[in-house]
Amino acid sequence: MNIIISNTSEVPIYEQIKNQLKNMIISGELAENKLLPGMRSLAKDLKVSVITTKRAYNDLETEGFIYTVPGKGSFVKSLNSDLIKEKSLSKIEELLSDAIVVAEGGGIDLDELIEILETLWR
Repeated sequence: MNIIISNTSEVPIYEQIKNQLKNMIISGELAENKLLPGMRSLAKDLKVSVITTKRAYNDLETEGFIYTVPGKGSFVKSLNSDLIKEKSLSKIEELLSDAIVVAEGGGIDLDELIEILETLWR
């Protein structure tokens, strides 16, 4: 499993782990019912605290991306495509709201913002 941690990022390490695992699950890189590395094993590989990996796994379980079987480990949960789409839309709305605030502060109008989005889309 290829998880890259940035110590210089403002994003907490547990969240970096969570986000990368979530992306691997959504993309299908981590298949349904696949056993994830143990929290201790992942912590050792990433050279982080077990508390950090535990927080990432707990958040993923709370958000419905993984499930844990006591004594066996954590597994990738079967994802509902509507749930994935809803989570993606929610994140997009959050990011676009931030972009609108920045655009308004910089004197960028809606047409220019749409043009930027269309350029990035291509």
